[in-house]
Amino acid sequence: MSDVEELSKLVDKYNLLKQEIGKIIIGQNKAVDLIILSILSGGHSLLIGVPGLAKTLMVQTISNSLGLDFKRIQFTPDLMPSDILGSEILDENNQFKFIKGPIFSNIILADEINRTPPKTQAALLEAMQEKTVTVAGHHHILAKPFFVLATQNPIEQEGTYPLPEAQLDRFMFSINLDYPSFKEEISIVKATTSDVDVDLNSQMSGEDIVAFQHLIRRIPIADNVIEYAVKLVSKTRPASENAPDLVKNYIDWGAGPRASQNLILGAKANAAVHGKYSPDIEDVQAVAYAILKHRIVKNYKAEAEGISEMQIIESLF
Repeated sequence: MSDVEELSKLVDKYNLLKQEIGKIIIGQNKAVDLIILSILSGGHSLLIGVPGLAKTLMVQTISNSLGLDFKRIQFTPDLMPSDILGSEILDENNQFKFIKGPIFSNIILADEINRTPPKTQAALLEAMQEKTVTVAGHHHILAKPFFVLATQNPIEQEGTYPLPEAQLDRFMFSINLDYPSFKEEISIVKATTSDVDVDLNSQMSGEDIVAFQHLIRRIPIADNVIEYAVKLVSKTRPASENAPDLVKNYIDWGAGPRASQNLILGAKANAAVHGKYSPDIEDVQAVAYAILKHRIVKNYKAEAEGISEMQIIESLF
């Protein structure tokens, strides 16, 4: 199958997938789009929203629509790395046997990831970056495709452990979930208070996703679009000569090279699902906020004056 035919297949599958997810998830179109883009790019996503916005249901629905193996890990203060990765035990023959943890799945829902201490949060680092797990000196390769979709509650800060910058940088997108509109909430209430079961059909297989990931990497991109993405990231660094005044005044640290890589992959994926053969600057801008917002560190002055990440990122355009 040629790349043109495969791109057409991707657009069809993407539209069918959106329709399937829409059977259960009402609204939140931007969040669903970004999660699908991160999956097609081989990245991970952090979902941030108050309780009751169907973060967990959204991840479960997407995994069911993709026909992928799904595991949920509830992050708690007493969770240990072995509870995620697995551990070695002695079997009846006095031989060490590795018992796989829930990380050995296609989609991992790390629920309330900031509820567990950094030691346990760090257990995900190797898996997210290298797609491998090391236990007792032995490397274990994770199945493909593999994604971590983590959730975080922004309003309940007591008893939480903020994610370190190194961990945040492993997430391709930081996705904010907003309250539904009035009409959407009426539809949600009607759908969830009736005795009707919705059957989901799998629209993509694991093999399809891996093939689409390779396709997206093969999509050509013009040098000026790459230069635009790299310049956009460099503008987030206060020491850069390209940085606007808002960045110099309100940012302590800017985004690193992984942000530039993710901007290009995200732009390619965004172009692909809309049937475009090459991304342009608008595709970069479409994913820029979700890629940059968790990679810039505001200073105390920004906090005191109520300057948001959105304001800072908009100044970069």
